[in-house]
Amino acid sequence: MITATEPRCMDEGRYTTMQTCAILGIHRKTLARYVEGGGITPRIRKADGRKVYRGVDIKKLWRASLC
Repeated sequence: MITATEPRCMDEGRYTTMQTCAILGIHRKTLARYVEGGGITPRIRKADGRKVYRGVDIKKLWRASLC
């Protein structure tokens, strides 16, 4: 279950999978389910090809989970 308090992240910030999970208070497998379900879309960091999540998308997912 996603945390009940609003995530504290910058809208323009980019966050790794582990950081995103910590912000939302969820496990990485739960985040993967949200990605598969279309709840959040990761970006691919050009430098190393890893997934990152924008702060604005993290907040959008959190708001959607409240309903």
